[in-house]
Amino acid sequence: MIEMEKLDKVKHRFEEVESLMADPEVANDPDRMRELGQEHSRLEEVVEAIDRYERLLEERDDLEEMVRDESGEMEDLAKDELEQLEKKLPAVEEDLKQKLIPKDPEDEKNAIVEIRAGAGGDEAALFAGDLFRLYTQYVKDHGWTYELIDASPGTQGGFREVIFGVKGEDVFGTLKYEAGVHRVQRVPETESSGRIHTSAATVAVLPEAEEVDVDINPSDLTIETFKATGPGGQSVNTTDSAVRIKHAPSGVEVSCQDEKSQHKNRAKAMRVLRSRVYEKKLEEQREEREEARRSMVGSGDRSAKIRTYNFPQDRVTDHRLEGDQKNHALQSVMDGELDMIIDALRAEEHAEKLANL
Repeated sequence: MIEMEKLDKVKHRFEEVESLMADPEVANDPDRMRELGQEHSRLEEVVEAIDRYERLLEERDDLEEMVRDESGEMEDLAKDELEQLEKKLPAVEEDLKQKLIPKDPEDEKNAIVEIRAGAGGDEAALFAGDLFRLYTQYVKDHGWTYELIDASPGTQGGFREVIFGVKGEDVFGTLKYEAGVHRVQRVPETESSGRIHTSAATVAVLPEAEEVDVDINPSDLTIETFKATGPGGQSVNTTDSAVRIKHAPSGVEVSCQDEKSQHKNRAKAMRVLRSRVYEKKLEEQREEREEARRSMVGSGDRSAKIRTYNFPQDRVTDHRLEGDQKNHALQSVMDGELDMIIDALRAEEHAEKLANL
């Protein structure tokens, strides 16, 4: 049974939001109206579910009273209706619980994914390349699109660093579970003795910020141009097409050299910089709200190891899961089949939130 006091609080907040949106002073603030509009849309769905639930509870009370007070045909009819209602009530209650789970507004955003080779030298760069292929396949399988923003190739292949943007429905809310340290155990192609090496790559997933999400003053930016290095053609390496942007207040610095055009590199660098500054802002807000509390995906610190890809044992182990959900066939995961892992992580997160309702 859901506590009625919690439901009353939701309805009270819905009425409060409607009142605020009708306030002329608030109506003249586009940012505030946008924020309230989003909250109103979410709460409206929840209030409708609350109304359905409360109507069923009232019907149940009326039918129970009829069973107690009536006799004969009316009593039998009331019993039949009560039995049907009791079958319907659990599904309605579960639907309401799901809608009561606070939704992170960032989940609907597009994402910036950053993969960096960690410990392990050339093998770590090769593994970073494997992860890039894994994620781009996952993106294609879900009908999303991706755009390469910047890449620094490894000396033997793969990437020292690769950054790309992903666009689609609920992209950040899905890919955020991939943030952390990914460890690989296998015999490198460069290893002649057949010895197994352990290497790592880090994955960062940022909600892609729009201009309305974060206010960046142009006077706070230091912008430098320089010659691009690595593959890209003669014009890339002989002109100052690469761009480096630093945001003084946050200390965030971004470089981009993937495009031949300085303007395109600058635009891509600003996308990444805006998202990193936004993530920093969100993290500060989370710290203020939750203090030491951490979500089920760990501390939020990307240094936490989340997954091991063990090639000799043909197994991928996600260290955040337990039991049968923990281990998966390696080749399936390397082919981009991540839904079974992400769905399990999302279910655990929802179960934790439901327990706190």
